[in-house]
Amino acid sequence: MGPRTPLSRLFTVLLAGVVAGLVLAVAALPGNLLLGFAAKAALGGYADLPEALRTPATPQRSYLYANDGKTLITTFYDVNRTDVPLAEIAPTMRQAIVAAEDRRFYDHGGADLRGLARALVANVRGGETAQGGSTLTMQYVRNVLKTDPGRTAEERAAATEQTVGRKLQEIRYANALEQRLGKDEILNRYLNIAYFGSGAYGVAAASQRYFAKSPAQLTLAESALLAGLVQAPEAYSPISGDREAALDRREYVLDSMVETGAITAAQGAAAKAEKLTLRPTAQPNGCTAVASGHDDWGFFCDYLRTWWLTQPAFGATVEEREQALRRGGYTVVTSLDPQVQATAQKQATRAYSYDNARALPIAAVQPGTGRVLAMAVNRHYSLAENPAGQTNHPNTVNPLISGGPGVDGYQAGSTFKLFTMLAALEAGKPLATGFDAPSRLPTRYPAEGDGSCDGRWCPANANPEWMDGYRMMWDGFGRSVNTYFVWLAEQVGPAKVVEMAQRLGIQFRADADAAFAADNAGNWGSFTLGVAATTPLDLANAYATVAAEGTYCAPLPVVSVTAADGERVPVGEPSCKRVLDADVARAATDAARCPVGQQSAFGQCDGGTATSVNRILDGRPVAGKTGSSEENGTESFVGFTPQVAVAGIAANPDDPSDSVGGAVQAKVIDAVARVIATAVDGQPEKAFGVPSRELVGDPRRPAPRPEPERRPQRPTQDDPLADLRRWLDRRG
Repeated sequence: MGPRTPLSRLFTVLLAGVVAGLVLAVAALPGNLLLGFAAKAALGGYADLPEALRTPATPQRSYLYANDGKTLITTFYDVNRTDVPLAEIAPTMRQAIVAAEDRRFYDHGGADLRGLARALVANVRGGETAQGGSTLTMQYVRNVLKTDPGRTAEERAAATEQTVGRKLQEIRYANALEQRLGKDEILNRYLNIAYFGSGAYGVAAASQRYFAKSPAQLTLAESALLAGLVQAPEAYSPISGDREAALDRREYVLDSMVETGAITAAQGAAAKAEKLTLRPTAQPNGCTAVASGHDDWGFFCDYLRTWWLTQPAFGATVEEREQALRRGGYTVVTSLDPQVQATAQKQATRAYSYDNARALPIAAVQPGTGRVLAMAVNRHYSLAENPAGQTNHPNTVNPLISGGPGVDGYQAGSTFKLFTMLAALEAGKPLATGFDAPSRLPTRYPAEGDGSCDGRWCPANANPEWMDGYRMMWDGFGRSVNTYFVWLAEQVGPAKVVEMAQRLGIQFRADADAAFAADNAGNWGSFTLGVAATTPLDLANAYATVAAEGTYCAPLPVVSVTAADGERVPVGEPSCKRVLDADVARAATDAARCPVGQQSAFGQCDGGTATSVNRILDGRPVAGKTGSSEENGTESFVGFTPQVAVAGIAANPDDPSDSVGGAVQAKVIDAVARVIATAVDGQPEKAFGVPSRELVGDPRRPAPRPEPERRPQRPTQDDPLADLRRWLDRRG
């Protein structure tokens, strides 16, 4: 109850007079008749109670934890509260609230007739409404009805109206509850819904808010302080209100506890003498309020929230799902691995500082489940303002790692060659498919400008001396030979390459990419060179599909979700399907051993673009691919083992024309490799599967072509014997 106005005090006195008339009339009845009257008043009443009173659905805070189930990421709530069973509330707290608010709680049947009469007398004598006469059960009814999310705003407001009808309805509801529920159940419900000030609803939230402890750990003095707050929560709050008033209320509660026999006078005196020691703890709310020092977790949190809003298990509409997250009291064990995340964040900020306009977003995914282990970037997930001219750094809440509104992604260069290789293998072309790759390859696709030859697109190799020549999939992939893969894409058709990428989860968020894929995929010859925008999360998950031998799993940010009633919500299980033949995936993996400095099962690797990875992983089986977009606008690397796939793309999220340059590629490779090393640390070493001979083909390379035969040259004027030969000819 809050402070009363003169008008409300007058109304309460009049109301108390009406109620007192009822009290006196009923009190004059014989005892057995009185019981019969109460029973009749409640007869059939329980079934007529609002659903919220019969089956409480009070708003509760939802908790998000890391994959260990212990590390708190953040909480979501509209109302800061969490239900706890009575056994987890200190006995002193239970005793204190009864002594403070309803001493005869265990004696009455919902409405305390003596209490109503006593309140009337006290209010009339004092000239103010110092006592309201409401029992704990009546207060519980009022609290439920005014916070019931299933009622309209008008209905919730009516629950606190100062009318005789509302008070009588409250008494009727209280009596009906008492006929069905035990006293401890009512007390437990009350303690879980009462408002204790400073944004804390329920004793669990209040214990954390004021003392940073659970309600089971409350001392006698702390219990008395909290119990004293419910009469005027904001006015008495020692954090935001009157500290001295809070202490006065604490003394009142302790005296009441002595009078009820809950504690001795000595215990009361000792508790009064205790110094008030607060440990104010603000509960985090939402992704911008993640644990201190871990604002990088906000990007993962935001991805989880986006995922949550798509799940029908939490409601039929986006609005219902949002309400469920903030009011449903869920316990969410996410897939975030704190150690992998810490390494990813460290590596992202080693490549670029928080203040750098360029970024290195990194994502880690678990093959076979799709669970997202880490999402890091050199940015603070924060709504704080940035310095002038810095639109997206060092603070942002944009989905730089997963993509979404305002973020289409980044070109990932030659990492897309994987999709061409998979499409070719699926079409029956073996790893040994050979081609004499030239420095430049004229194609059938029309083009103009520097990359054209006679009006046709004419891609070139970045390092002709190292890349040109006869190549198969192993060294074509290992050395990242553009002309080999453009030729290979022509053999199977670019449309099949585009479809393969989509099958493995690559989304086209940029409108131009989506239109080209839908309407002109057959002419998208440059797709194999990674000209479409993607994100580290999509790319890591696509490679994770290959690591899982062709099983695609939708990205999943949770391990389990448990509702407030303890029931598991069926959303934590991976959603997987086979999208590739396992043999095709194994063959692609065999070639993907080449870029990282390892050897294929058939000894065909000959040169790689990321050979440092083998050293960092200490020879552990690993595969991957580097990627550089045109003129080194972006630099990428994706690496994978059977247990984890990690992708990183260095780019400028705000200015695609700002080329990051080739020098950063080594940092990107190093960053991804070290995240992989952390993810597999302590896990048994697992080998990749070996592809069938059918998909390997005949890896024997053709013999070198012979030099062209040289014919004798006719003598020239510079030949010193020419004159002698001519003379001999004339002599016959």
